[in-house]
Amino acid sequence: MPLNSMTGFARVEGAHGAVRWHWELRSVNGKGLDARLRLPPGMDGIETTLRAELARHLKRGNCQINLVLDRAGEAAPLRVNRAALQVVLDAIEDLQNKMEVMPPRPESILALKGVLENAEEVEESEEAKAELGEALVASFGEGARALAAARAQEGAKLEAILRDHVDEIERLTRDAAACPATAPGALQARLRDQLRELLGDTATIADDRVAQEAALLATRADIREEIDRLIAHVEQARELLASKDAVGRRLDFLTQEFNREANTLCSKAADVSLTRIGLDLKAVIDQFREQIQNVE
Repeated sequence: MPLNSMTGFARVEGAHGAVRWHWELRSVNGKGLDARLRLPPGMDGIETTLRAELARHLKRGNCQINLVLDRAGEAAPLRVNRAALQVVLDAIEDLQNKMEVMPPRPESILALKGVLENAEEVEESEEAKAELGEALVASFGEGARALAAARAQEGAKLEAILRDHVDEIERLTRDAAACPATAPGALQARLRDQLRELLGDTATIADDRVAQEAALLATRADIREEIDRLIAHVEQARELLASKDAVGRRLDFLTQEFNREANTLCSKAADVSLTRIGLDLKAVIDQFREQIQNVE
């Protein structure tokens, strides 16, 4: 199973009777699963079911979900709201009793808001509403699956990038371990050169004293512990990338561990070559961290 990204888009269409619709689902990275739904009036009853369906397919991400309903294909039978019509006629009669006015045309009266109404909307049964809701939920399930598939496709590309970063971290870690500047002999030679520079070439420097100071430097500059931890972190990163679970949070924590060891390695570097390796290591770890912000 490939790594899942939190970025994706899906659009699905559906129909039930004369009603047509389409769902649009978008997701970006987020700390948890947060869905913002835009539903037409009267569709609030299915929101809880939609959220539960989305959670079946996604673990993390900020999702924008939009439903567009099209009832244009429906027959729109109209009926006269006789109560509203009577109110209008009474008002016209009262007005004519008070002043001379031309009686309004029938089409003008029918055009008044509330006099004509959609009989389908008024008399739609609860059973019909439930059937439409079920059809919408089923269609949304298709959209959620399509969104998850899009995120998996993007995640496969992301996984390849992350594996390259892990390979580079391992290479730089092994370069640091093999750096000649960390060898005791190199530390002793560098110490002699520094002492000659400070005291002059004619100064007599006891070999045993130089060896003692070099041993202290070697202890402080020993990076074997950091190297061992970095190698262990590399192995753990590969295990997480191969996992079938949502590993974004764990990778984020692992990146903090990577960065901690790289900082310690740089602080112990007593040679410019090791410092460069440490800085390159930190740069790759930072790139790794940026990429995993989008991992589910």
